[in-house]
Amino acid sequence: MNPAIDRRRLLDRLDALAAIGRQPSGACCRLALTDDDRAGRDQVVAWMRALGLAVSIDPIGNIFALRAGRRPELAPVMTGSHIDTVRTGGAYDGNLGVLAGLEVVAALNDAAIDTERGLVVAVFTDEEGARFAPDMLGSLVFVGGLPLDQALAMRSIDGAILGDELRRIGYAGTAPLGEPLPHAFVELHIEQGPVLDAEGFRIGAVEDLQGISWQEIRIRGQSNHAGTTPMRLRHDAGHAAAAISCFVRELAREMGGSQVATVGKVDLVPNLVNVIAAQATLTVDLRNTDEARLQQAEARLAGFLAQLAESEGVDIACRPLARFEPVRFDGGIAARIEAVADRHGLARRRMTSGAGHDAQMLARVCPTAMIFVPSVGGISHNPAEHTEPDDLVAGANVLLGTLLDLCHEEN
Repeated sequence: MNPAIDRRRLLDRLDALAAIGRQPSGACCRLALTDDDRAGRDQVVAWMRALGLAVSIDPIGNIFALRAGRRPELAPVMTGSHIDTVRTGGAYDGNLGVLAGLEVVAALNDAAIDTERGLVVAVFTDEEGARFAPDMLGSLVFVGGLPLDQALAMRSIDGAILGDELRRIGYAGTAPLGEPLPHAFVELHIEQGPVLDAEGFRIGAVEDLQGISWQEIRIRGQSNHAGTTPMRLRHDAGHAAAAISCFVRELAREMGGSQVATVGKVDLVPNLVNVIAAQATLTVDLRNTDEARLQQAEARLAGFLAQLAESEGVDIACRPLARFEPVRFDGGIAARIEAVADRHGLARRRMTSGAGHDAQMLARVCPTAMIFVPSVGGISHNPAEHTEPDDLVAGANVLLGTLLDLCHEEN
């Protein structure tokens, strides 16, 4: 009996998980380690146990569910993603990768298929970084890229300490950190961009992922009256923040290629209509698939900030929030993804991920690749996030075929 994804079961689980943390706006809000995140975790763990999986939780709260293979001495294949969301999240970001992994297990159970290697479905903590920075925090700790004690001491945007919150929601586990070390890792995800939808492809075989540089910039000027202070005598933190926003946009346009730049958050003090801003805090997000080009963008921003501080008479300080180099995924697994898509008659293409994912951390320790399915209109981190049900099921079937191939590898 050939295993296949059960369409209704997958879609029903996606709907059920999306309902946890649903806001009046339609957004899904399960910030990491909140009560809603706990409720989502509890539901996913219940589904894991109902499938007969052995569930373990490590000290950073990552969840691992093992379907044993015939040869326990062989390292298992791993799949999964995350279930935490941004404040204005949709139904599929992260969730699809976890629930499609569970559906792969269910399909193998239904077909009574044993595999040589075990199969692990993972849920990684705080992938979004929306409550505790940096993003991909749980997978970063898992691969040894961030010390556990440093991660547990992280303070959230609402003042909570990560370790305290893990204990509060009951997900401070005791499983050995960094185990199980996978034979390979494959993550299914919505694209969160417009390429597949615009070009009519059903499957993306992701071969690389952009490097990410996040900085918080704090500007200190002088608060003064908006009507009585001549323009030449101002030390305007608000103007400096706007100048930075304009600069990074023009920088990305000038550099071209894969360079992108975003100012996503700006706070002004005192934030009044008739008062020159004394302080501004903003974030800059720079990304590029080429590490040298990303470093060039960072250097040019640093030079601009020094010039701006001098010309405007303000103090500017920077604090790094996250910094990850570009990642090249495993070409062999990407080729397997393409072969499985071909067997299903699904139009596919190789592509780059513009967003960060847990897969980029797992690529440090094992062969890794990703499968993308289309995001309608390229919309994500938005209640309007949508992927057609046929594409959700198609992606899960490609994941099933890819994982099954990997689970039968002996070397």
